[in-house]
Amino acid sequence: MATQIKSPERGLAEKLGALRWSLVLLLALIGGIGCAVLYSAGGGSAQPWAIRHGVRLLVGIGIMLLLAMGSVRFWFRWSYAIYAVTLLLLLAVEIMGEISKGAERWIDLGFMQLQPSELMKIALVLALARYFHSAWLEEVRNPLYLVPPLLLIALPAILVLKQPDLGTAVTLLAIGGIFLFLAGVRLWKFALAIGLGGAALPVIWGAMHGYQRRRVLTFLNPESDPLGSGYHIIQSKIALGSGGFWGKGYLQGTQAQLSFLPEKQTDFAFTMLAEETGFVGATVTLGLYFLALALALSVALRASHQFGRLAAMGIGMNFFLYIVINVAMVTGLIPVVGVPLPLISYGGTAMLTVMVGFGILLCIDVNAQAQIPRFPTEL
Repeated sequence: MATQIKSPERGLAEKLGALRWSLVLLLALIGGIGCAVLYSAGGGSAQPWAIRHGVRLLVGIGIMLLLAMGSVRFWFRWSYAIYAVTLLLLLAVEIMGEISKGAERWIDLGFMQLQPSELMKIALVLALARYFHSAWLEEVRNPLYLVPPLLLIALPAILVLKQPDLGTAVTLLAIGGIFLFLAGVRLWKFALAIGLGGAALPVIWGAMHGYQRRRVLTFLNPESDPLGSGYHIIQSKIALGSGGFWGKGYLQGTQAQLSFLPEKQTDFAFTMLAEETGFVGATVTLGLYFLALALALSVALRASHQFGRLAAMGIGMNFFLYIVINVAMVTGLIPVVGVPLPLISYGGTAMLTVMVGFGILLCIDVNAQAQIPRFPTEL
C-alpha cells in the first residue's frame, strides 16, 4: 500500500526560520556582481542595462522568497499543467513571436519580452520529477516506460530548434539526459543513444540553419573569417587573455570599453568580467556559482521524497548547465550558442527562470520533511 502523508508542512513563521538565507544572500551577491558588470558594459552608466538588471534582481528575489513560502505539494500537483502551459507558450511563439536577429523566440508582453524556452527548463524539470516520483527501478529499465519522458523531452526541444535556438535545445536535452541517469537508466542505453546520434550527424547537419553551420565551422577555425563569423570568439579570447592575473581594472577593459567585444552585456558578460578583474575575479565568481550549486544539491540530499530530490537536483543541474555552457562558449571550447551567464548577463526571462527555480528549490528545502505519497491519488 502506498505511503500516507504523515508530516504536515510548516507554518509561515517556521518556514521563514528554516529558510536557507545563506543561499538567498549568495544569489543576491552574484546578481550584484551582474549589476557592476552591466554598469561597466554601459560605459560607466546605469543606463541602459545596470538599473534594469538591478530592478529585475530585486523583483526576482521577491518572487523567489514568495515561492519559498509556498507548498511543495502545489508543485507536485500542478507540474504537468505547468509543463503543458509552457508548451503552449512555445507553440504561441510560432504564431505571435517577436523576431530578433533572425530568431523567433520571444512573446512581447509590453513590459518585457517573454522567452518561453527559458521557462521550459523549469517546467521540464518539474514534469520529469513528477513522472519518476512513483517509478520503481524495474520500471525504469523497461524501454516502454521511458517513452513518456522521452516525449516530454523531445517535444519542447523540437519546438525550440525551430525558433531556432540551438543552445536552449541542447540544454533541454542535457537536462533530460541527466534526469534519465538519475532515475536509473543504464549506461549502455546512453551509449546506444550517443551512437545513434553520431550516425545521424549527416542528417542533423543538413537540417541545421546556415548560421548554425557557420558557427560550427567557425568554432573549428575562427581565424578563417576573423571579421565575420569568427569575430565574436576571437575578440573574446583577446579580452580573456589580456585580463591577465589581476585584470585591467574596473571600467578599464579595452576590448569591452572600446566596443571591440560584441554582446558584452549578454553572451560575453563573463569575458568582460574576466578582462577587468582577471583570473582572480573570474575564479572568485565561478567559486560563488559553485558554492550556490553545492547548496542546491544539499537540498536534494535533505528532501524526504523522490519528487523533491529529483526536482532539486534538476534545478541545480540546470543552473550548472547555464554556467558551464556559457563559460565554455566564451572560451572557445564549444560553438557560440547564445546561453546567458545566470544572474550576470542581461536578460529578463533568464533572470526570472533562475529565481523561480531557486524559489521552488527553497520551497523543497523548508518543507524537507513533508511527505508526498508515491501515488498522487492520495494527496
